[in-house]
Amino acid sequence: MKILVTGGAGFIGSNFIRLLINNSDYEVVNIDRLTYAGNLNNLRDIENNKRYKFIKGDICNPEDVKEAVKDCSIIVNFAAESHVDRSINDPSSFIKTDIFGAFTLLEEARKNNLTFCQVSTDECYGQILEGSFTETSPLMPRNPYSASKTGADRLTYSYFSTYGLKVIITRSSNNFGPFQYPEKVIPLFVTNLLTGKKVPVYGTGKQIRDWLYVEDNCEGIKTCMEKGRSGEVYNIGGGNELQNIELTKLILKELNLKEDRIEYVEDRKGHDFRYSLNCNKIKTELGWQPKNEFKIALKKTIDWYKQNEWWWKPLIKT
Repeated sequence: MKILVTGGAGFIGSNFIRLLINNSDYEVVNIDRLTYAGNLNNLRDIENNKRYKFIKGDICNPEDVKEAVKDCSIIVNFAAESHVDRSINDPSSFIKTDIFGAFTLLEEARKNNLTFCQVSTDECYGQILEGSFTETSPLMPRNPYSASKTGADRLTYSYFSTYGLKVIITRSSNNFGPFQYPEKVIPLFVTNLLTGKKVPVYGTGKQIRDWLYVEDNCEGIKTCMEKGRSGEVYNIGGGNELQNIELTKLILKELNLKEDRIEYVEDRKGHDFRYSLNCNKIKTELGWQPKNEFKIALKKTIDWYKQNEWWWKPLIKT
């Protein structure tokens, strides 16, 4: 069986492709426009595998999608603009890629009766001060990034309810791990500290996020793709809720550095205070569980950045 992975040169997409190539018999076609966060070095260990093919293309271009999807049975859509700060400064590219790109892919899936998996985010729910979001919680996105992802999420569902297309939607919590572009908090902080810089903590640093190791997320997405029920949403979380300042101190401790490397900065506009996912559905229905203990996975991630300066140093601002 052949799978089209969109945005497969990005962080989660490349880790997902590696999982498929190394732990299954699937053939994989990867379409990616190679914007700033798309990096073919993410996949150089499997680029010559006979079951893998890369196509440079734009998911907003119907001709590119038509070419990429030939002989595929499943589309897994990772392609998205994905950084909240960038969405605040320039929402237009998020609307185009995240929503119109998903529409272009869904149309091709509808024409060819393909299974469509939309990789979404817990940020679609907005913030929650107590308790945890279930898959039926209201969607209340609070920034242009999460709003654009919510648009793609609901557009995907509409193709199930309107056309009967087989669709599956995953909503994951904050991912971390190897090959994450150094604008997201963990790789940003680690690379800053490795190059002698301070780490910028928004506001008081008491905002809470649930952290999910990328390999666990990819296993969860694969499980949903293979076993999930059409038209359903599955939350995928790590169960590792931490204040941003707690996370920062764990990183400093792992690198044997003091807290004077912390620099508190003005808080982000519309900054969601807390995310939390209830993941009982994927655990009970599909049998998925995260395998990686948080502190071990964090150490593994930090060690990867320490050992792979060749990958991240060309990407950071000097």
